[in-house]
Amino acid sequence: MTAAESQELLGVDRLTRAHVKDFDVFPRSRRIGRCAVLHDDAGNPREICFWSHPGD
Repeated sequence: MTAAESQELLGVDRLTRAHVKDFDVFPRSRRIGRCAVLHDDAGNPREICFWSHPGD
């Protein structure tokens, strides 16, 4: 996920764990995986979140 996508769809450049619940706003494509770097409250990268939408 790019900073531009985050800004456009969620209004922030740096995602945090609190934003994960809102990831359903990102476009879905079957058989495609996505990832986002999640930041802590100080703006430091802390974890990577992966998710996908199966093609079944």
